[in-house]
Amino acid sequence: MTGGEAALLDAPSGAQRAPILSLRGIGKSYGAVVALTGVDLDLHSGEVLAVCGDNGAGKSSLIKIVSGAQEASGGAMILRGEPVRFRSPHDALRRGLATIYQDLALAPRLSIAENVFMGAELTRRVGPLRLLDKARMRAEARGYLARLGVAIEDTSRPVEGLSGGQRQAVAISRALRWEASIVVMDEPTAALGVKETAGVLGLVLRLRDEGRAVILVSHAMRDVAEVATRVAILKNGRKVVDRPVERLTADEIGHMIMTGRDLDSAAREGGA
Repeated sequence: MTGGEAALLDAPSGAQRAPILSLRGIGKSYGAVVALTGVDLDLHSGEVLAVCGDNGAGKSSLIKIVSGAQEASGGAMILRGEPVRFRSPHDALRRGLATIYQDLALAPRLSIAENVFMGAELTRRVGPLRLLDKARMRAEARGYLARLGVAIEDTSRPVEGLSGGQRQAVAISRALRWEASIVVMDEPTAALGVKETAGVLGLVLRLRDEGRAVILVSHAMRDVAEVATRVAILKNGRKVVDRPVERLTADEIGHMIMTGRDLDSAAREGGA
């Protein structure tokens, strides 16, 4: 068992457990344009937090800050109880936070195994030399895919021949290789068919069931209603809703995005 996996298993359980990641008062400005204002968020292990909002709501800016692609203009980020500032996406990855963007950042002409181990290649010693251990990388890549329920025996195949869902699995396998305890997924089902979408949502649930924390950025409300445990909605750079998804329908989530109001709050005000 790896250190990262042990930490996941040893994480405290229950509603009062400490969040693995907290954002406090996050702001972001691009010159005179204010993209985010005072955003607070908590993320717990074993949870799928959906971040939703219309175009221009601030989702992209928030994810860039969490992933280390940009620095916040204000506020603090706390990882496992310690203040942190990521200098780059690779810095975030080394600390256990992996971001899978919509384009997946895969090298299509390289093999599955080469993509899984990109930047963390395995080597073996042959006399005075160290050579790539391609056989071990292929075998371990098969293992990561198997953990996600994806059976691809020949991991020497180039990624360009894979389906969209299989490519998502390769990108997630790379996150597992880095022992990521937090996985950010940006529009993972965009442009996928019904069957492949179901497969990708199954991958999200497997990450959750392993005790990892997932941030899911999505415009697909059906996906959010199906796999998310909590939804945070941004509007005009502010967090306007943060609540459990349980018993919410896709239409209700869409209504909250449109109005910028929690359904429960609106119902109470309407009955007052």
